[in-house]
Amino acid sequence: MKKNIFLVSCFILAGSSLMAQVGYQWKTASSGGYTYKYVTNDPTKSRFYTLKNGLTVILSENTKEPSIEFRMAVRAGSNTDPRTSTGLAHYLEHLLFKGTDRFGTLDYAKEKPLLDKIEALYEKYHATTDPAKRKEIYAQIDKTSNEASNYSIANEYDKMMKSIGGQSTNAHTWYEETVYNEDFPSNATDKFLALQSERFRNPVFRIFHTELEAVYEEKNRGLDNDAWKVEEKMNDLLYPTHNYGQQTTIGTIEHLKNPSLVEIRKYYNKYYVPNNMAVVLSGDFKADEMIKKVDQSFSFMKAKPFELYNPAAEKPLTKIQSANINGPSAESVKIGYRGFAESTKESMMLDLISSILTNGKAGLMDINLNKQQKVLSARANYEQMKDYGTFMLTAQPKQGQSLDQAQKLLLDQVALLKKGDFDESLIKATVANNKLNLLESFDKNGFRVEAATNEFILNRATKWDKSLSNPDDMAKISKKEVVDFANKFFKDNYVVILKHKGEDKNIQKVDKPLITPVKTNTNETSAFTKNLLATPSKPIEAKFLDYQKDLNFGKAGIADVVTVQNKENSIFSLTYRFEMGAWNNKLLPYAAKYLTFLSTDKYSAEEISKQFYNIACNYSVSVKSDVMTIEISGLQENFEQAVNLVEHVFANCKANEEALKEMKSSILKSRENAKLNKASILTGLMSYAQYGPKNPTNYVLSNEELQQITSAQLLDILHHINDFKHSINYYGPETVDAFAKNIEKIHVLPKSFTEITPALKFTYTDNKENLVYFANYDMVQSEIRWIRNSGTYDPAQVAKVNLFNSYFGGGMGSIVFQTIRESKALAYSTYAFYSTPDKKEKDNSMMAYVGSQADKMNDAVGAMNELLNVLPESEKNFQSSKSNTLNSLETSRITKKAIINSYYADKRLGLDHDSRIDEYKGLQPLTFNDIKAFHANNVANKPYNYCIVASDKKVKTEDMEKFGKLNTLTLEQIFGY
Repeated sequence: MKKNIFLVSCFILAGSSLMAQVGYQWKTASSGGYTYKYVTNDPTKSRFYTLKNGLTVILSENTKEPSIEFRMAVRAGSNTDPRTSTGLAHYLEHLLFKGTDRFGTLDYAKEKPLLDKIEALYEKYHATTDPAKRKEIYAQIDKTSNEASNYSIANEYDKMMKSIGGQSTNAHTWYEETVYNEDFPSNATDKFLALQSERFRNPVFRIFHTELEAVYEEKNRGLDNDAWKVEEKMNDLLYPTHNYGQQTTIGTIEHLKNPSLVEIRKYYNKYYVPNNMAVVLSGDFKADEMIKKVDQSFSFMKAKPFELYNPAAEKPLTKIQSANINGPSAESVKIGYRGFAESTKESMMLDLISSILTNGKAGLMDINLNKQQKVLSARANYEQMKDYGTFMLTAQPKQGQSLDQAQKLLLDQVALLKKGDFDESLIKATVANNKLNLLESFDKNGFRVEAATNEFILNRATKWDKSLSNPDDMAKISKKEVVDFANKFFKDNYVVILKHKGEDKNIQKVDKPLITPVKTNTNETSAFTKNLLATPSKPIEAKFLDYQKDLNFGKAGIADVVTVQNKENSIFSLTYRFEMGAWNNKLLPYAAKYLTFLSTDKYSAEEISKQFYNIACNYSVSVKSDVMTIEISGLQENFEQAVNLVEHVFANCKANEEALKEMKSSILKSRENAKLNKASILTGLMSYAQYGPKNPTNYVLSNEELQQITSAQLLDILHHINDFKHSINYYGPETVDAFAKNIEKIHVLPKSFTEITPALKFTYTDNKENLVYFANYDMVQSEIRWIRNSGTYDPAQVAKVNLFNSYFGGGMGSIVFQTIRESKALAYSTYAFYSTPDKKEKDNSMMAYVGSQADKMNDAVGAMNELLNVLPESEKNFQSSKSNTLNSLETSRITKKAIINSYYADKRLGLDHDSRIDEYKGLQPLTFNDIKAFHANNVANKPYNYCIVASDKKVKTEDMEKFGKLNTLTLEQIFGY
């Protein structure tokens, strides 16, 4: 799903305010023979070029690490799908990974006649309605596709990206966009641009029928996703004529069954033109050099006239509309209002109002609903598209609460907004928090390209100045303006969708066609690829951490202090780290949750939240299995105020029996909802398989034990939390000595720490035979995970493990993906990896996954088992995997507070140095034989646990019994309640 990115301005971290305002104006400049536009005071220093052929190029230099983020954005998506071929833009997105007449093929002259025949057969198939004749035509498509696969090279694009160091090959299609994203090391710029320009020069739509089946699987996954169904119905009612509501990105089942390669080609030729596209780059380069390279790479593109989707305006909504959605997941209610076009003041107002209602701390719904536990959860958000936006209110009902009651509570908050029942300071605080939260985001290449891409899609990036000034403009909005707007906007003109737990009797699935596996020709390489990869690149020197130099160590009383000085700005992050968690004390997570609802002798719980929000500081408590952290962050000028407030809350929080009662009720409701969540069920099955009946998932208080918790028990933990051994970790502008001196005054410590109860140790299972763990769930697909324990962690094996994972089951170029999805079309999502633990005392494990239609389960399991037992050999794939793994280490840079996190992660593994040093050295001499031996010793011909979540109406018991001894688990066995 595409998420709205709301840009914020850069600000000066000086003085006592985040509210400093600056001007943003478009300017024009020339450099290196190219003219570009830019906006003054732009924190990303982006340059906006328009090349002679109309191609937009947006460049943002950021030299902090030797890598570059890339987006190729096309202003066309599901809105521009033909009415008779919905899902077409999304099909095309998938096909842009298949190659051209120069790569992805062994002999295009021989391949092309077969591809032409396939195209003609699909047109015939498209025009035929008789089921028997369609089946006959599809058999011809399958046969010809298999013949054509003698000449195709599956996933050659992904292999090239892997070889040059890409780590994040992907793409997405949405209403008015198709965006292709990559990252790559800065020393591979020439190779990368050569590949991208070739990719979009003359794409060839090969290996289509297996990719089509992958899209079918994607559709079936959507049919199993209740949230998608709610959103589709919401859009249908909010936008009765606009394609936001009348066409989905994935397309209808009827259209999916009747694809047209001719129509897909027409779509490409119409919309994939330079005057409708943008190249967006951020990272380690010089803009003057990069623009020349981009121009040279894409100058072959020719501008063409085209028309984007230009619908008639929707008529105003004048009544309340409602709909009911049934499905197996938890109940919820969603209310939607139709918003306004991008870059309008009205949309800015709705974005502000969404934060006034929910901001995680002090919004009306935060305080009145979430803090007071009147619902299980509630939130507001505004999603911006080009022509309209959608304003949404969402709630999950608490125990014993109806959907109608939850709906009324949401609307009550809107009524308070319309009455002006909120403090005007909330507007200023919202702006300040937005600026603070996103300050560091502008430092990241990924955020920069996403922000610029979003602007291009919405308005061709012509309003970048307006987006940058939005927060300052928002700060000028008065409370009266908000109230007046709310009274005009929030009328009886909304859509409400009630999501019930129940059977969806209208659900359909895309049926499984008969497909003969195509050849992938994994060991073959096109001439284009050979030449591209033969081009030399200047090496990038790996830079690892030296904890003794990169960290500062000190003492504050009896606590160890670890710091990294922030020399860039005045942001700080302070963490108290305790080596204890829920496995040490089952009550710890409940105490942390209880704290959020408690007042002190000075402040109410609501006032505490508002104080943090007003000073733009955050604090959170995280309890994991054997680690607990208390984190505080914000501006250094507010350090003492924020830390003192946290210390005060822990030391002086008071019992609230009503809050405890409601918290218990909410937890019980959350537990009920977890039993309705297939992902949670699958995770629980895996935990059961790895550890047996007593495992981390069900190591919780029973419902009866939960009801017996007292405030005294939880307050005892909270009031004495500082008595337990912990370290103090700081990333901020102060030196270690200055920080230690200051924190010692604020953070009260005992003379000696209280001993921590040892964490419970779970016993790993030791499979002697294949076992199947099954949980019944009403769904179209089946989800299968293989899991087996594989011995104690050995740091000497890490290099081998990571290289094996890259080769075997990681990414689109891996053996698993190529075989199960690309060749056999058995799944949309599939992967496998050997997992090393986060602590030296824990075991390694081997895990694999396939999510497929239930009627494909047997084939999918057979395909994965074959790979688990016999490792296909491809020296070329191995070399690209090795190059990619080495490149990942050479270009990675751990900085800022991540240095502290890395230190503790390595410490848990028993290491006193950066673990990447050993991995990098260990990778150098590895050959395919090493990986083959690793597979034979740790993966092949071993007993596995099969964890299966599926509908017992769609999978057969006798089929699962073929995999191993069948154990059908109840939800109580899985979850422990």
